[in-house]
Amino acid sequence: MAEDRTPEQRSVRPTEAPLALVAGATGFVGRELVRRLDLQGFRIRATSRSIDSARRRLGDRIEVVPTDWVTGQGADGVARGVRIAYYLVHSMGSRPDFEEADRVASGRFAAEMSRAGVERIIYLGGLGGEDPSLSPHLASRREVERVLRKGSVPVTTLRAAIILGAGGTSFEMLVQLVEKLPVMICPRWVETPCQPIALEELLRYLVGCTDTPGALGETFDVGGPEVLTYRSMMERVGDRIGRRPWLITLPVLTPSLSSHWVGFITDVDPDVARPLVEGMRNPVVCREDRITRLVPGPRIGFDAALELALRDRPPGVRRFVRSPKRP
Repeated sequence: MAEDRTPEQRSVRPTEAPLALVAGATGFVGRELVRRLDLQGFRIRATSRSIDSARRRLGDRIEVVPTDWVTGQGADGVARGVRIAYYLVHSMGSRPDFEEADRVASGRFAAEMSRAGVERIIYLGGLGGEDPSLSPHLASRREVERVLRKGSVPVTTLRAAIILGAGGTSFEMLVQLVEKLPVMICPRWVETPCQPIALEELLRYLVGCTDTPGALGETFDVGGPEVLTYRSMMERVGDRIGRRPWLITLPVLTPSLSSHWVGFITDVDPDVARPLVEGMRNPVVCREDRITRLVPGPRIGFDAALELALRDRPPGVRRFVRSPKRP
């Protein structure tokens, strides 16, 4: 992402500049959010389970506090002086019981932010209806939202579907399937409607909610200007890279079964692919667009977002190495 200040200018942070805490700062969205907040003049405190990983991904200037929100290690006092706190943590793929881990982590985060007197929490959740048929992944994202709201700090929630950007798990999964499979036997989820959003557009909303009065404590659906099926997204990826896939729908192929071959074909960890693919049975479409008026800016369509993401995607990089399970 382009930076419009010199390194010397970026290193200067007056003590009165607002302090933002980013939990989950080494993830796909977190890394870009840290850069954007840095450009906006925030002081930043990042939490990560691995300080070495955080240093590699964020650089040496960002304050990093090694913190595990599930176990509580390093959490005590981490929010001291913080004005805005971002919660981008999820345990999917790193723990077999990711729902329980996320429940515990979000509860601890809410309590710590309340204790420190943080002004607001901004949480990135998932789109989807309120019915009980939500997949475990989407249901867990919704439960985290409820847990965060049990604290005393107002929570602003942005609910998003697929985020189109280099390094995004769902985006990489779609692209790698198209790259590697000229013919795909697909389940019915390929016809499910989805409203993806460009990373650049999402970042504008995440940062804009820091000082927008109408955003405090509110929940927003966020998506790009187009509603597409997964089939149409894969076909448009194929058109862009000159490899349009032949998709054959097989109704008896369940999301659970298809998640296994997704994990086998792509570099996405199977324990991440499984809940993501199971979530594709749920329509994820915005039911309102208030955020576009509160935080105005250019809308980015699918093809433009795809162009940006492919441009920033290094060729031949295996982004999603299968990591050992955490106890």
